[in-house]
Amino acid sequence: MKQIFAPAFAALCALGVVAAPVAAHAKAFTEIKFGVDATYPPFESLSPSGDFQGFDIDLGKAICAQLKVKCVFVSQGFDGIIPALQARKFDAILSSMTVTPERAKQINFSSEMYNEPTSLIEKKGAGLQPTAESLKGKTVGVEAGTIQETYAKTYWQPQGVNVVSYPGQDQVYADLLSGRLDASLQDSVEASYGFLKTPKGADYAFGGNVTYDPKDVLGSYIAIGVRKDEPELLKKIDEAIAAIHANGTYKKIEAQYFNFDVYGATPAAQ
Repeated sequence: MKQIFAPAFAALCALGVVAAPVAAHAKAFTEIKFGVDATYPPFESLSPSGDFQGFDIDLGKAICAQLKVKCVFVSQGFDGIIPALQARKFDAILSSMTVTPERAKQINFSSEMYNEPTSLIEKKGAGLQPTAESLKGKTVGVEAGTIQETYAKTYWQPQGVNVVSYPGQDQVYADLLSGRLDASLQDSVEASYGFLKTPKGADYAFGGNVTYDPKDVLGSYIAIGVRKDEPELLKKIDEAIAAIHANGTYKKIEAQYFNFDVYGATPAAQ
C-alpha cells in the first residue's frame, strides 16, 4: 500500500478527498415512551388520581426496568394511535394491539405479549350470537380503530347490522347500559374483567366468541408496535420480553390481574 505522509494527508482531508474514519455508535436509549389508549381496563386505564394503571402498564414498567430506562406513558385515542406513533409522538404502542396483516404493513411488532379472542356482550337472556344472521337489525357498539370495528364493518354491516363506532371502550359500555346498543364487540378478557365482573356488568353476559374470519381481519396475538425505522428498539423490547418471562416477572404481574394464563390460554366465554 502506498503511504500518505502526514502533511499531504491533512491537506487531502481538508479538501474532502480522504474521508476521516467515523466511529459507529449504537443509539443510546434512556427512556421509552409508550402510546396508550387508557379506556381499556384491566389492560390500561386511568386511576382516580389520573395515573396510568393496568396489566399493559405494569408490563411496560417491567420492560423498562429490564432495559434500565425511564418509562413514560402517553395518552392517545386508539383510532389515531398508529399515525401518532409514525408522527413520533411516542416510541412504541403498548395498548392491547393485535397483530394483523394490515397493521404489519405500517409498523413492526414485538414478540407476543398475550392473546385473547373477540367476544360479543349482550343483556342476559337476549339470546344473540356473534353472527350477521343473529344480529341483523340490531345495533352493535365497537371502539374505533380496533379489529372489532373492522370485523363488524366487514362481515356484519353489509348484512343489515347497525355498527356504531366510539372513541373509547368506556363510551361503548355507557351506551350499552343506556339501552342504545343491543350488544358490543371487544376482546374477551377486557369484556370479562373490565365490564362483566364489575357491578355495572351484572345484568350482562357473553354472547359467544367470534370464530368466522376467512379474511383474517382479527389477526393473531397482541404485541407492542414499533416504527419500521427502529429495529434496534424492537430488538431491545423483544430481549426484555424474553427476560421477564425467564425470570418470572411476567407470571407475577399476570397473577395480580388474572386467574388464568393470559399468554397461552384464554377463559371460555360464559
